[in-house]
Amino acid sequence: MSDSSGQTGIQKYTSLAKFGFFDHNELPRRSSGRLVMHSMAMFGREFCYAVEAAYVTPVLLSVGLPKSLYSVVWLISPILGFLLQPVVGSASDHCKSRWGKRRPYILTLGIMMMLGMALFLNGDTVISAVVTKPRKKLTIWVITITMLGVVLFDFAADFIDGPIKAYLFDVCSHQDKERGLNYHALFTGFGGALGYLLGAIDWGHLELGRLLGTEFQVMFFFSALVFTTCLIIHLCSIPEIPLCDNQEDNMPQHNPQGPLLMQHGNYAYGSLEKVKNTYMKTEQTELATVKLEEAKENNEEQNQSKMSMKSLLKAILSMPPHYRYLCVSHLIGWTAFLSNMLFFTDFMGQIVYHGDPYAPHNSTSFLIYERGVEVGCWGLCINSVSSSLYSYCQKVLLSYVGLKGLYIMGYLLFGLGTGFIGLFPNVHSTLVLCAFFGVMSSTLYTVPFHLIAEYHQEEEKQQDTGMTSNGGRGKGIDCAALTCMVQLAQILVGIGLGFLIISAGTVSVVVIVASAVSLFGCCFVALFVRYVE
Repeated sequence: MSDSSGQTGIQKYTSLAKFGFFDHNELPRRSSGRLVMHSMAMFGREFCYAVEAAYVTPVLLSVGLPKSLYSVVWLISPILGFLLQPVVGSASDHCKSRWGKRRPYILTLGIMMMLGMALFLNGDTVISAVVTKPRKKLTIWVITITMLGVVLFDFAADFIDGPIKAYLFDVCSHQDKERGLNYHALFTGFGGALGYLLGAIDWGHLELGRLLGTEFQVMFFFSALVFTTCLIIHLCSIPEIPLCDNQEDNMPQHNPQGPLLMQHGNYAYGSLEKVKNTYMKTEQTELATVKLEEAKENNEEQNQSKMSMKSLLKAILSMPPHYRYLCVSHLIGWTAFLSNMLFFTDFMGQIVYHGDPYAPHNSTSFLIYERGVEVGCWGLCINSVSSSLYSYCQKVLLSYVGLKGLYIMGYLLFGLGTGFIGLFPNVHSTLVLCAFFGVMSSTLYTVPFHLIAEYHQEEEKQQDTGMTSNGGRGKGIDCAALTCMVQLAQILVGIGLGFLIISAGTVSVVVIVASAVSLFGCCFVALFVRYVE
């Protein structure tokens, strides 16, 4: 029926799915184009990560950072991330911005990423521009600005992953979540590969390098251009419904214009085709009103305690066991992966090429070491490309082996690959086995979040039947709890591997440790992680 039918006092119903009574978990299907746009944030983020991995050590060495401060640089950001990641996740769950829950946080963290990269790639330029008469004492300011940039960039780049994943979960159906995660992994690999390729070019001898000054400024130019473009595309990809609008729409209206309660008791059925009965009973309306009022009370209680650290820790600690096991498996996986990746170029230079990083810079041993580092960068590029290709193949493999098979396969191949590299260090075999790094990378970026989506879907079905509740947790805090395992892994690697290398007297111990931890993780994900049937 339409409003132009000439009947007075008869009002058209809005579909009750909007108010949460029927199919409230159903979201519109997202096109591949929209999901690709949403994935561009991961492309830009990984591009910047690759630039940092390629240039952070040369930059820190060029400004005169003492070796004793290296561990401080690498530990500050993950410690802050581990402590604050759940806080940001909980805050985004309750954000009432008119722009949505997640996008304000993504934009803020994106700006922080660019600011951090600007500082660590241009620390000496910033000081030179501010101080017209530089003195030797100003070296400490250059070091401070550069360190601040590295910490700020790592902090924001690590944090932004949680809101991006929660944003995807909020606006996509279950099927689109799986597609979106695959696109995320695909473009993450492409972004890393492009970043490593651009970092391998000697920009100092090209026209653009001479125009902008140094290769550091060239890489900042590309990083700012790529990331800004990708971030804008991402933020314009899929609109969010503001939380305050959701809450207002979910409340029953008691006025003559309200969609649920009509003043004259007349009903129109044009939008209620999915309802079994052809009319609404008074008892159904009353029951709906009670449910909405209870939902309002729960929302108010959550909003009152959203910034309470005690309630936040309680929500994390009260997670069901399968969430905790998933977090532990994610911690094991990232510990193994980072153990290998953070020292891989050094391993190539010292063990595979038999170079010496401590030899004089004009010596043959040091030049051989530099050559090994360059080849190691190409290995990391192979890792990124294989990650993209494998993420695309996951859609096919998923129907055959399931999430459990994909999870086990990622840990097993990485453990075997790093083990063979450590036992038989050879240039060609090492580069070939770098493809297994990409399998692990794609697995870590997709499978755990697939499982989170499965858990959320299962909980939503149980909540519909009144069987259980989520204890006040939101998708943001669940994603944040999972991603903060990356920071904890960085802390463990930063503290433990340095001690192991010194004790063993060789950097080859890192790939052996990575292999052992990965194979242990393979057993853990097979025995303890729960998979939804």
